[in-house]
Amino acid sequence: MKIIATIPQLRAQISEWRNHKQRIALVPTMGNLHSGHLRLVEQAFAVADRVVVSIFVNPLQFGVGEDYETYPRTLEADCHQLEQLGTHLLFTPNVADLYPTGMEATTYVKVPGLSEILCGASRPVFFNGITSVVNRLFNIVQPDKALFGEKDYQQLLIIKRMVADLFMPLEIIGVPIVREADGLAISSRNHYLNTEQRALAPRLFQVIDHLRIKIESGERDFARLENQAIQTLAQEGFEPDYVAVRRRHALEIPTALDTDLMILAAAYLGTARLIDNMFCKH
Repeated sequence: MKIIATIPQLRAQISEWRNHKQRIALVPTMGNLHSGHLRLVEQAFAVADRVVVSIFVNPLQFGVGEDYETYPRTLEADCHQLEQLGTHLLFTPNVADLYPTGMEATTYVKVPGLSEILCGASRPVFFNGITSVVNRLFNIVQPDKALFGEKDYQQLLIIKRMVADLFMPLEIIGVPIVREADGLAISSRNHYLNTEQRALAPRLFQVIDHLRIKIESGERDFARLENQAIQTLAQEGFEPDYVAVRRRHALEIPTALDTDLMILAAAYLGTARLIDNMFCKH
């Protein structure tokens, strides 16, 4: 596995692969890799000849008081895991590489509407930071495919919209959520949970799964079901941000006639912000 930190070196390697007509897949990450990330890398091998993984803790997507400084950085362990999978290239830029004019003066890429609801309502800089850095990575690597986890479902839709709106010549592939045996969606932030919180955390999955069962059995008062789920989470020790039933493909508020739905949820448990989602078809 090659480890490259600079944009010119990366582009030279990409150009060499292109000269040999090789297809390239990109898996963008912030490191602290877990089995969910590794599933993305495994899927990348199925769709491309060369697999590039990026590790960059992106300051642009962290709001005031969020965990940018303390976000786990585990480069040595990450490299070992990626080498075990046979990853061809690891790209590890620094902040000055991706934001050469500084954080305040840099160009942003914004996807309106989708970026301002759900997670975007409580984290107003979050998705603008993600689209801005992912756009840069796409321009630098110029992959044929890019893979993202469906745990971050809103993020996946936003990136797909950005790619479509900007006519980028690549395919975005969503990879299903990887879960622990008890249902908890695997996340880098799960390490913030203490033992008691970790035991409680799967209730987020269980609560939205119960909501799914109610909808699929015919209940259509989505607002009431959402409020019930929020109350359940609060009573059990979570600090809910939202539980929302939305149309699957653009996250609009559904009517009782809609059948292709997603249930999305976010809640704090201690300092950890947990998110989850589930497809629901009535």
